[in-house]
Amino acid sequence: MSSTALEWFRSSYSGDEGGNCIEVATEPTAVHVRDSKTPTAPHITVGPEAWTAFLKG
Repeated sequence: MSSTALEWFRSSYSGDEGGNCIEVATEPTAVHVRDSKTPTAPHITVGPEAWTAFLKG
């Protein structure tokens, strides 16, 4: 899927002042993660289980 077709969002903990943020787009079988400063660069994709484990860590 093209990254432009995904609905990207930032954490509610991210402020408007910029800085080091990631953006996430979710699908039922995948979680896509990208650098907010370079949204057209390649992004990584992980499964929902891996994303859940990351959030718990």
